[in-house]
Amino acid sequence: MLRTRLWVGSLLATIAAGVLFVDATFAPYYPFLFASVIALGYFGTRELLSILPTNERPHTIPTLIGVCALLALNWLHVPNAVSLGLAFAILGAFLVEMATYTGDGNALRRVTMSAFLFAYLGFLPGFFVQLRWSQGELSGLALAVTICVPKLGDVGAYLMGRAFGRHKMTPLLSPKKTWQGFAGGMIAATCTAIAFGNFEPRLFAYGLPHAIAFGMLVGLAGILGDLAESLIKRECGKKDASQTVPGFGGILDVIDSVLFAAPVAYLLFRLESL
Repeated sequence: MLRTRLWVGSLLATIAAGVLFVDATFAPYYPFLFASVIALGYFGTRELLSILPTNERPHTIPTLIGVCALLALNWLHVPNAVSLGLAFAILGAFLVEMATYTGDGNALRRVTMSAFLFAYLGFLPGFFVQLRWSQGELSGLALAVTICVPKLGDVGAYLMGRAFGRHKMTPLLSPKKTWQGFAGGMIAATCTAIAFGNFEPRLFAYGLPHAIAFGMLVGLAGILGDLAESLIKRECGKKDASQTVPGFGGILDVIDSVLFAAPVAYLLFRLESL
């Protein structure tokens, strides 16, 4: 399990780095980022739909269209485009339920779940995408650190938890997580941010304190994102979202920490310009 997790994680990191590197030659369109984000949104949505209780599962095609459209709107560079898209996606979910209403008593559950899917997999990743344009020539590194801090935090938590884990952190929500693993994850996340800051001092405007704060806050957000996906799986009665990615589980198990880390990273980078 550990060996599989490490080699698959390394492969995914290499692919992500390759996407960021190759995409830089196509600025300002970034087609590989576009394709990657849309693909992850599409398959992540299908994965989440597949584990939802039948009575709460919204219509597949409108939901997929809504999530992918929200992600694509980030490339328009129109103020409030994504916010308006989210509003109209939710309105669309109501229209779909009204048009197909059967009186089964679950229509509002499906609308609510549609809104959740639009926000979780369509809206939150948009903050990650927006870093591509908001950070200028450092945008590639901004994206890389936003991925690496939570994901290497995951690795640190996993290794520390396996080696020294004794005290359960969330016994009901995620039984294998320990406070020792949490500490290892935070240390790994913070060290990752410091390493990026040393590699490119311009990345963090206020130097070492800024890098430490970034690592701790984004690392914490990544841990909470992991726990949030655990909450989803527990409520749906599943251990893993799927078995798509060896050693990790499903697509959602790979991107969960970045979904929560992205808006925090975006905020911290944007605060530099205030």
